[in-house]
Amino acid sequence: MKYTIDHMQNKNRQIKLSTFFELLRWNKPTGRMILLIPAGWSLYLTPEANPKFLMLLRIILGGLLVSGLGCVVNDIWDKKIDQRVVRTKNRPLAANKIGLKTAYSILFFLILCSFFLTLSLPQPGRTLSISLAFVALPIILIYPSAKRWFKYPQLILSICWGFAVLIPWAANEGNLNSIVLLFCWLATIFWTFGFDTIYALADKKYDIKIGINSSAVNLQNNTRITIQICYFLTSCFLALCGFINQMDFIFWPIWLTTSILMQRDILKVFPEEKQSIKNIGNHFKNQSIYGGVLLLGIIIAS
Repeated sequence: MKYTIDHMQNKNRQIKLSTFFELLRWNKPTGRMILLIPAGWSLYLTPEANPKFLMLLRIILGGLLVSGLGCVVNDIWDKKIDQRVVRTKNRPLAANKIGLKTAYSILFFLILCSFFLTLSLPQPGRTLSISLAFVALPIILIYPSAKRWFKYPQLILSICWGFAVLIPWAANEGNLNSIVLLFCWLATIFWTFGFDTIYALADKKYDIKIGINSSAVNLQNNTRITIQICYFLTSCFLALCGFINQMDFIFWPIWLTTSILMQRDILKVFPEEKQSIKNIGNHFKNQSIYGGVLLLGIIIAS
């Protein structure tokens, strides 16, 4: 009898832990990687191009915390909307697997952990990183509301993603005074807008029905060309980073190959007949792979 009770308690703990992971999307590594990759670009494009292990560990942990934080905020804002969309109706909050009070408690805990992690950064980067974090936090908190009042909420997300470039550079260098950083930031902004616009295609018909905004809805017939331009500019800005940093020759075939594949991958979700959830999901995963390969090229060639 005691074994049965203990077994049931352990099972409940497992369910709660899995629900926690679902809420933070830690059960879906692609979304975490696609945030950490620009952070990696930034760290390995710094003048030293060789971040210390502890710094790297802090950035990875910070990325996981902030990514989870953003997902919790998103699900709090969108609970009622998520319940009306096939892709999102089983999320923990939408499916009532977890209550709003618990979600708010988790959100506060993640903010606190992120703050203390930033405090652990060494000077001179600590002060600047804390300042950037305070600027980033309200943008992250209001981003999920953007679909209600802004035609292109993916642009707000891109700005959020941009802090994944600024904060690691600031933490490692103690300043933001670099043309390479500017180009890396721009590459991240355009890349994020591109892949998240394609991601938004999965919910386009629901967004139209509910009456909320997305770039996939408002770009209409210009969606494909806009994404192509975004990926092209991403490649161009990363090339400028490589050129200024005088990267070894090995970077350039990697850069060219991934740039071509990024463009080719767009064709797999256009025209509309190809816009299945599977194809859109594959595109999202592939962008994570291409971004990771570019990061590997930067590391090897630096």
